[in-house]
Amino acid sequence: MDTFEAVRTLLAVRSYQAKPVPDAVVRRILEAGRLTGSGMNRQPWHFIVARNPETLKSLGALASSGPYIAQAPLAIVIATDKSRFAVSDASRAIQSMMLTAWADGVGSNWVGFGGLDKAKALLDIPAGLDVLAILPFGYPARAVGKGRKQRKALSEVAHLERYGHPFE
Repeated sequence: MDTFEAVRTLLAVRSYQAKPVPDAVVRRILEAGRLTGSGMNRQPWHFIVARNPETLKSLGALASSGPYIAQAPLAIVIATDKSRFAVSDASRAIQSMMLTAWADGVGSNWVGFGGLDKAKALLDIPAGLDVLAILPFGYPARAVGKGRKQRKALSEVAHLERYGHPFE
């Protein structure tokens, strides 16, 4: 799948098959995050791969917006340092990882945006890092309507030369 098609069709997936995600796909997902650009090339991220069912169950229990993590065959926890651009840089890496997974037929969703401090103790994450997100990954449990999104029209969000002049 080409890049635009992945962006056009990417949907949040919250229900997964029990089928494991192959190591080669997990490596591609991680590489996509690692290779993402960052401010001043600081690379403020750490990616913790969780596959153990008990760990996944615990992550699902501590993330109020993502109990479905417990049923995923894989989750990647994103921890960042406390540098100025860490959140925006890690957000870029997360999007790269989700698009790469999607291109390989693996669904995901962003769980949390902070408020995940309990994951630090569970995963031995040092106090100097923040947990930004948990990304569960897996093959979608049911067919997803690729590309069926409800989005504003381009003319409502894109402007030509000055705000209020729709780019059509």
